[in-house]
Amino acid sequence: MIEARDLHKWFGPVHAVRGVSFSLGKGEVVGLLGHNGAGKSTTIRMMTGFACPDLGSVTIRGLDVAEDRVRATANLGYLPESTPLYPEMPAADYITFRATLSGVPRRERASRVDRVIEQCWLKDVAKRRIAGLSKGYKQRVGLAAALVHDPQVLLLDEPTSGLDPAQVRETRELIRGLSQQRTVLISSHVLPEVEQLCSRVIIFAAGEIRADASLESLKRSGSRTYHVETRDADDATLNLLLDRWRAIPGLEQIRGDGLTREANPPRGKFGWRTWLLDFAPLDASPAGALADPREAIAQAALASGMVIRELRSQTRSLEQLFLSVLERAGEAERDGVAVRA
Repeated sequence: MIEARDLHKWFGPVHAVRGVSFSLGKGEVVGLLGHNGAGKSTTIRMMTGFACPDLGSVTIRGLDVAEDRVRATANLGYLPESTPLYPEMPAADYITFRATLSGVPRRERASRVDRVIEQCWLKDVAKRRIAGLSKGYKQRVGLAAALVHDPQVLLLDEPTSGLDPAQVRETRELIRGLSQQRTVLISSHVLPEVEQLCSRVIIFAAGEIRADASLESLKRSGSRTYHVETRDADDATLNLLLDRWRAIPGLEQIRGDGLTREANPPRGKFGWRTWLLDFAPLDASPAGALADPREAIAQAALASGMVIRELRSQTRSLEQLFLSVLERAGEAERDGVAVRA
């Protein structure tokens, strides 16, 4: 649906985008991540035709944006972070105006406008001037204007920026519904949002792509930690437990962070002990390693005569994965080595 090939962009001496290449397939929902100044917005501007690459190219459904911008971007709906609206216009009039600019035939204009007003939950404010609308409604007006020409590709830059929690939830539901029929690229600093909406992420740092992978594969590339809480016991029982756990394929280390004593433990009873079991990443695990070792962890404890009060996976969040990629990228830059996940 959209393909970027070896994009470069300079602003004077600053090499803002450095050899960026990626493609988005039909029906994909992809998150574009990176700190401020990483090159995300410049890349989006080149994809939309608002900026020309100094090297490289962007094609949308096979049409080169630089050579045939009008036809190429006809397949594209773009919602920038600061939604450009005419505040003196009623919402429906503005969407109709955008439909005209986008080349929607006159005979289809009214039905298209009515459809996106319904789709973006704007019926109650369609005749109100944009200046009097809340930030959430203005965001929906901008999204409706980006959808009115029925594009197959949507680029959304910080789509929930400045919205209250209820508006954020509504906007996420709207994007989730739109993604069922379109290719969607979401640039956002709100990592939980990307984690909820996207199946793949592209991470930028210093103008380069440092990771381009599905969320699932990123999680598989990181170490796995399991939190276990057992009844404390005598040394012989604890040693037997540790030996059984160490025999589980893929275990890297066991960390115990001390005892939790009950306020008034029954006579002769021990307190509780917390353990953290670190397993190797799935893509670097030895033969026979389990994708989910929780059953083996529990069976080893029971076979050792230990009581388990809690056993859960401590899955790394997208924020932790993101920071891990940036940390490795920073180390590589200091060493003069390029890193890609």
